[in-house]
Amino acid sequence: MLNAAPVGCAVVQLQTKETSLYACSWVAGMAGAVQSAQALASSLGALPPEFARSEHEQTGATTFRGAAPAEIPVIDMFSSNAGCFMAEAAREYGIFQVVNHGVPASAVCELQRVGQEFFALPQEEKQRYAMDPASGKTEGHGSTMQQDIPGGKKTWADFLYHNLSPPTAVDRAVWPENPKGYKEANEEYCGHMRRLTRTLFGCLSAGLGLDEGFMAEAFGGDEVVFLLKINFYPPCPQPELALGVAPHTDMSALTVELLAVLVDLAVCKSPLVFLLNLN
Repeated sequence: MLNAAPVGCAVVQLQTKETSLYACSWVAGMAGAVQSAQALASSLGALPPEFARSEHEQTGATTFRGAAPAEIPVIDMFSSNAGCFMAEAAREYGIFQVVNHGVPASAVCELQRVGQEFFALPQEEKQRYAMDPASGKTEGHGSTMQQDIPGGKKTWADFLYHNLSPPTAVDRAVWPENPKGYKEANEEYCGHMRRLTRTLFGCLSAGLGLDEGFMAEAFGGDEVVFLLKINFYPPCPQPELALGVAPHTDMSALTVELLAVLVDLAVCKSPLVFLLNLN
């Protein structure tokens, strides 16, 4: 993942209001100052020890090299049996991919554009949107350059994170003014995600033998919280020693991950594949 395109993925997560602020655990820095992996990358010739993973965590040890593993299921949302396929994949894997989901390529490309252009801005500009958990600011530009646990290793990534919906949970002050079109791109993408997740919950409910609206209402209906996180993986001087994302469990009900720019993932067969993680 560290050798993939710099902007790794756009992640939309769905949560109830009670758990919508969990992202504060991703924050690094104090008093709004983000310790940026991107800034650090520009001045390094070798990976600092605090980022170097133990041998059993490095990609050489964790990369699957045996017979072809079972692929993550790919589900065509045009299929009349999509709900049954989703329910089966959820039981067996807890994760699946969807195609023919109705999210237009133009909306995806525009979100990618503004994400890439945001991370190309000068550090001082990005710093205007820095997270500052000490003051209660848990949205904005941050970094995963914190230790996994006290005494543990740091991860090599920056991100931009904020709520997308509902309107009562959105703080537009943390949405960047630059690049141009950032707010419009997010608003359009959010509309497609709201429709997509409603459809997904409907399919899953039907596949489980429930009323189609059951899961959507159980997770909050119109008040479900949508979170956007754009991950950025700057060039790493020794990528074989580092991790951009440490092993973790999402705290959301559902994670919708755009795989379009993760060119090194074998599961990515289409420029418009979404990976769904049921948590």
